[in-house]
Amino acid sequence: MKTLLLFFLFLRLLGPSRAVYKQWIPNTNFENASNWDQGRVPCTNDMVIFGSSEAVSVFVQSPHSLTEMYLPLNGEFIMAPGAGFAAFDGNYEPGCETASEIKFTSSGGYQWYDPTLWHAAVSLDDLERGKYMFSVDEERVPCQYDDVLFQPETSFWVNIESSEQMIRLRSISVMGQKFTDDDTLAEYMKSRSAKLQFHGQGAFQLSNARCPDKSGCECGNAADRHRICAALLQNSGGQCPAPTCKNPLKPAGHCCEICGAIISLEYSTGFDIELYRDRIRHAFLSLPKNAGVRMAISKVRRARTFLGLLPRSSASFIQIVLMDNRTGSQSGTQAEELAGDIMSDIAEHGGSFGIVRGSLQAATGDNWGAQGVGPLRGGTMAGIVIGSFLLLLLFGIVLLLYRKGVVRSFPGVHLLSRWKPMSDLDSLGEAVDGGFDNPMFDTPSSLAALEDACSTEETPKETGSKNTQVYYINPLYDETELRA
Repeated sequence: MKTLLLFFLFLRLLGPSRAVYKQWIPNTNFENASNWDQGRVPCTNDMVIFGSSEAVSVFVQSPHSLTEMYLPLNGEFIMAPGAGFAAFDGNYEPGCETASEIKFTSSGGYQWYDPTLWHAAVSLDDLERGKYMFSVDEERVPCQYDDVLFQPETSFWVNIESSEQMIRLRSISVMGQKFTDDDTLAEYMKSRSAKLQFHGQGAFQLSNARCPDKSGCECGNAADRHRICAALLQNSGGQCPAPTCKNPLKPAGHCCEICGAIISLEYSTGFDIELYRDRIRHAFLSLPKNAGVRMAISKVRRARTFLGLLPRSSASFIQIVLMDNRTGSQSGTQAEELAGDIMSDIAEHGGSFGIVRGSLQAATGDNWGAQGVGPLRGGTMAGIVIGSFLLLLLFGIVLLLYRKGVVRSFPGVHLLSRWKPMSDLDSLGEAVDGGFDNPMFDTPSSLAALEDACSTEETPKETGSKNTQVYYINPLYDETELRA
């Protein structure tokens, strides 16, 4: 095991913090069949129509022979070497003998904060091979230290409206040109092509720097989370899909609840997020039994509250999200098993990676569990605290009103009379009930009554008749002797 730990340390010393590349997916290329209403590229006998009001940049990769084409009033064609348009010469292409009208439809509606429109990878090779990263929804959109790529030889349309004054990035590449500083990018943004590619009031700020904290940096998209979730759920009426597990989990930075597992790590100054990412990838995710599990690890922020109700402060922690591809009653079970293995590894080797404490929450198709000292679910804790607070508040109000005499009768308020001092009870006089009389042991209410009871001139019969009309004869004593 020591050899494995030294191997990870060696990998970490090979270079600085890892870059993350986010690549824009859609384009407005002429040869992209999805950009046309008929799902195909125009051919020689077609009538090609661009909307007159469309502001769009279209990249053309090859030559085309067309019968008729209507152009937009505000747009541009970017021609690759050898590309262009020519009039129909009478030679029909196979499958294009019948004339038809075909419209360009991909000229708007794409949002920068739509997580479905980005691919993410840790290297350019992984982007080429389709080996993409799994992330929570907020981090599927470019983060503040990411390199953003718009593919070479492509045109595009994107709305960059943002809740922040600036969209912070490490770098951005457009049409094969990489921008790493604000001045150079600002010059490009003034060009006609940029105005047809980027829409809205947003602006970019480039740092050309990696995350300076080896424990990781927050993504920085929290302010636009509502945009991210709205774009993600726009085709489902803003509704998340119903999870198939009991008590599903809600990872920080994610739009919908999931089945699977969440590990939360508290860390020290020695923690290195990239080193620990490699640890999980090589020691766990590479195993055949975990082939169906996806992992997202990042630094996120969680709000701290007083009694789970009043906001107090916030703290960052490392979140590991595990999901699998199982369905039904088995959903999340594979992720839960992997999470258990990771927690066991943390208990044994966590200190070597700067991990102070780890907690696990898991939700599967047939159960829900938590390990460590994880907090109660937010709704449960909030309900308990709010209910207790309201109950105490109500009791305090009733007590105050009762003391002031505003409330004279309320269920249970009579119990407060037990708190009255004895002097208060004496002042009540005859209103106080003395209880029932015991014919054998009568309790006089005054000294005069006591003297009367002790008088020798009164016979037992008279006493009994006076008080209760009942007396008792003791067989050991003769009544006549007593009278004598």
